Amino acid sequence: MQQLIDIGVNLTDKQFNNDREEVIERALQSGVVQMILTGASVKSSQHAFEIAKKYPKVLFSTAGIHPHDAKTFTNTTIEELEKLAQHEEVVAIGECGLDFNRMFSPQNIQEECFEAHLHLARKLSMPLFLHERDAHERFCEIFADFRDLAEKSVVHCFTGNKDQVKKYVSMGFYIGVTGWICDERRGQDLQEAVKYIPLDRLLIETDAPYLLPRNMENKPKNRRNEPAFLPHIVHEIAKYMGVEPEVVAKQATANTRKLFNLPEI
Repeated sequence: MQQLIDIGVNLTDKQFNNDREEVIERALQSGVVQMILTGASVKSSQHAFEIAKKYPKVLFSTAGIHPHDAKTFTNTTIEELEKLAQHEEVVAIGECGLDFNRMFSPQNIQEECFEAHLHLARKLSMPLFLHERDAHERFCEIFADFRDLAEKSVVHCFTGNKDQVKKYVSMGFYIGVTGWICDERRGQDLQEAVKYIPLDRLLIETDAPYLLPRNMENKPKNRRNEPAFLPHIVHEIAKYMGVEPEVVAKQATANTRKLFNLPEI
């Protein structure tokens, strides 16, 4: 069985409160040998770290504030994230970035919060786990002053078009692809865009419990996505990239270990 690594699992979500251990076990049995748990606020970053600690060399976490929660950001919260980032389980700064789709936090606050994360990642020489939705141009403008960080950063859950992915790749970013590619309604841009992602910049993720692959047979009744479904996403990515699933799996796993400095197991 191919070894897979899911770079984006929201395992702190309350949807996993009753069966978190079983979800992890199902993932392992499906060949998902390592997972990175997403921190999206100080509280969830702390929680993700606590879960990761229980599964050495298997689970890891990120420390960051999602743009939806940017309104909670202060200098103190960045200090808390910096402390959290000292732990070996914490392998990236984020989830951070810009989201102009829902605007749960004002744009100027989102930008201030985003830049604070970029400065922190530079200070700690850590990778970045990035979020961008409906904010591509502004995101690139802000990153112009942080070009040195792009090659150690992943634009996670990319859902944009081929022009956007070409721009990100030219800047040096890794690109995270989810089960959005399995959506025949909303995923058409992504199905075309993945053809422009070099294999050595590709990472894979479920973003569980969100984005359950729409074209998966035997979908769970609760409509919850989980990391055990990553092999299905790999097959879809491979189909649109025009390569074998084994190629996607092997390359994405190698890329993930390189970017986040994960141990082989």
